[in-house]
Amino acid sequence: MTRQEHTLGVSRFTDVGGRRLHHMERGSGDVTVVFESGMGFSRSCWGLVVPDVAAHARTVVYDRAGLGRSDADPEPRTLARLASDLSALLDALDPGPAEPPPSGEVGQGRFVLVGHSWGGLVVRTVAAARPERIRGIVLVDPTDENCALYFTPAAERRFSKGGAVTVALARLGLYRLVGALSPGRAQPADVAADHRAEDFTVRAARGLRAEGTSGLADLRAVRDAPPPLGDLDVCVISGTKATRADRANRAALTAAHRVTAAAHPGGRFVESPISGHMVMFSDPATVTAEILRTAGL
Repeated sequence: MTRQEHTLGVSRFTDVGGRRLHHMERGSGDVTVVFESGMGFSRSCWGLVVPDVAAHARTVVYDRAGLGRSDADPEPRTLARLASDLSALLDALDPGPAEPPPSGEVGQGRFVLVGHSWGGLVVRTVAAARPERIRGIVLVDPTDENCALYFTPAAERRFSKGGAVTVALARLGLYRLVGALSPGRAQPADVAADHRAEDFTVRAARGLRAEGTSGLADLRAVRDAPPPLGDLDVCVISGTKATRADRANRAALTAAHRVTAAAHPGGRFVESPISGHMVMFSDPATVTAEILRTAGL
């Protein structure tokens, strides 16, 4: 990589219903690894993972609507809407065959989808809709419907009010202080700079609020009808270290991750004992290894 190139690769835009989705590509190969960030965050969470994966495969990081450099979406940012945008991006990256392959070829697709936190629900939804184009999915400390703590009154208050509070903090300039202390500052300088500049603004806070508005209803729907993934390779990476931010729910979330992995014939559970929620910052080597394993590389 020359000095002028960005760590995450080359910027491109894809039209989705008259809106532009921004993504960055690096690497090449028969497998394309697409990264989905957590709620309210742009592409700039993967700077410690992409370079090592891109040495073996084509990598794509993108900004959901209203985040990073992507256009905003006038429609509600439901889980279905988020999944529709990712599906459209996959179509643009590789339209694939006109007809699905014969049954029994699960896991032979060209895409590996990687989702952190809320992004885990997005990639599960997309993979279930068209599994023939998916080789496997890697869920990095995902939001998990098997965790009962998400359905408590306290969680309902966080979902309903958290976005509005973040917008208020952003308007006061206080959200940027969170960015200054983000563990994402350990990423390569160009990625960390984009992370600080784009992920802690009023616009980003509004994006977080938009994605969280229907979050609890979407999570209940997934609990009642989990996306069917069949025999698809599903890796669930759980950060098992209880940090100050999630000490109260870490054990319950890890237990839920075990249940989710065990529910899939092609599922496996992987611990990251040195990590809390932000595994891609604290243990990028484990995330990278599981992506390459899922890709068969």
